[in-house]
Amino acid sequence: MTDETLPEQIATRLRRDILRGVLPPGTAVKERDHAAELGVSRTPLREAIRILAKEGLVQLRPARSPIVARPSFEEVAHNIEVMSALEVLSARLTCERASAEEIESIAEVADRMDRQYDSLDMLNIFEIDMSFHLAIARAAGNPVLAEVHQSLLARLWRARYLSASRKRSRERVLRQHAEIVAALRARDAESAQAQVQAHLDHLLINVADFFESVKDEGGEAPEPVE
Repeated sequence: MTDETLPEQIATRLRRDILRGVLPPGTAVKERDHAAELGVSRTPLREAIRILAKEGLVQLRPARSPIVARPSFEEVAHNIEVMSALEVLSARLTCERASAEEIESIAEVADRMDRQYDSLDMLNIFEIDMSFHLAIARAAGNPVLAEVHQSLLARLWRARYLSASRKRSRERVLRQHAEIVAALRARDAESAQAQVQAHLDHLLINVADFFESVKDEGGEAPEPVE
């Protein structure tokens, strides 16, 4: 049983298709075709597309079908820069403000990723990874920070997923998550911030490598066809 509304369920389906490359950048998202394929009316599909547009995964166009977004490396890098600052701040505030139960909930996400890393596919692991970062931001006790962080994280999902898929770093990621959890449990704000920053330093490197590899291959997708 899911608590998601129908538009949210459709957005989840389309988001996963975008992340998996079923809908590559530049692809037109045609309401009639996708509504028929998913067995839904065009109204909830339209709402789902608006959700994805807010996340930066879809680009709306006047009087034309929306398309899967194709952000530049500069756009992604700017988002990473701000998100990294928020995650470092989240680590400090979580040490100062989070309840023991909230910190243990964060630890459980890290433990679940560790237990299931070798049995789930990459997209499922990636979604657990993102829930780890969301949990820290939410435990910081600042709803404005949590809201802005969630928005930025959503905008970076595709770049992060594709870069992680090309360069899987199982041992490093699991080790860094464990080190972050240890620092949070110890309420060591300085260490928590340092561990989060070290973790995110690899993100920009991996994303830069991904964009460079795409450029070497001549791009990801042709221009949209209506």
